[in-house]
Amino acid sequence: MKLENVVPWGRNFEEYQNMFQLSKEDLQSKILGCGDGPSSFNFEVTKRNGDITSIDPIYQFTKDEIQKRIDETSSVVSEQLEQNQNDYVWKSIKNVNELINIRLTAMKNFIKDYNNGKNEKRYVHQELPKLSFEDNSFDLVLSSHFLFLYSEHFDLQFHIDSILEMCRVSKKEVRIFPLLDLKNKKSEYLAVVLARLKNKGFETKIIKTNYEFQKGANELLIINVHNKF
Repeated sequence: MKLENVVPWGRNFEEYQNMFQLSKEDLQSKILGCGDGPSSFNFEVTKRNGDITSIDPIYQFTKDEIQKRIDETSSVVSEQLEQNQNDYVWKSIKNVNELINIRLTAMKNFIKDYNNGKNEKRYVHQELPKLSFEDNSFDLVLSSHFLFLYSEHFDLQFHIDSILEMCRVSKKEVRIFPLLDLKNKKSEYLAVVLARLKNKGFETKIIKTNYEFQKGANELLIINVHNKF
């Protein structure tokens, strides 16, 4: 990964809670976030005395390097959002300015926490589809705005390998959000992935969430891994 190809974009605890329908019990479990990037979810869960690890290739870079990249890209992202407002649902977030403030605040909290989190091994430089963690290392494994969303960038085999790897390191559930691609269409890989998971003996369900920002992106895939392998 080259940092100049990265557009940092951080979501906050409230968004994660709504995207993944996280209960109090969920938040007290051992959590792995895959592709968390510069979100403040890890920081905010840790503040609540939670047990969380986040992985992302961006964590190979220093705090200053990531902050520099945030500074370089924020105005570009703002312009793109202004131009593509019709692709989003402006309900809980009222307008582009409010969204930018939410994102910048989340990334500010991430940056503030980053060095401590690295030292505490809460931010770990790893990436799907291969993780170094042992089987059943976490209760709950989450993937936000990566799998399925970037179907044009990562092929079907990558999705299958990544999701099976997430299942391997989880002992309870894997949750993936959203199920649409960048064109606001249901990912072409979803049906095949569900069939493969069924063949492996996993129970899956898709539920509606109370979170929808990208138009139509309001479904969450939950994979029960209790009976795996």
